[in-house]
Amino acid sequence: MESRAQLKYYRSSPRKVRLVVDMVRGQAVEPALTSLQLSPKYAAKDVAKLVRSALANLEQAQPGVDVDRVFISKIYVDGGPSLRRGRPASKWVRMHRILKRMCHITVELAVKE
Repeated sequence: MESRAQLKYYRSSPRKVRLVVDMVRGQAVEPALTSLQLSPKYAAKDVAKLVRSALANLEQAQPGVDVDRVFISKIYVDGGPSLRRGRPASKWVRMHRILKRMCHITVELAVKE
């Protein structure tokens, strides 16, 4: 049985969030949550919250599941839309574009057989 949770339009660049996601890919849920809790990265707190949400979805769909057998089967980050901002520049350039990037994070949990 699998369950998934998705966080859309997360206000951080996909490149920064992938550093956090790569730490926990393929791990069991409990060690993954521990490593996310100890990580100094900004996105670690929100990725941990997403993993807990996927675990709650799995427990809702399959009551009495053994949490020790649950692991992160898939976790990935896709790029989302970008907010385009501008900063005044020299006369000929007029404006430097600043991209405020967003991303979508998806977590899928599975139970080891």
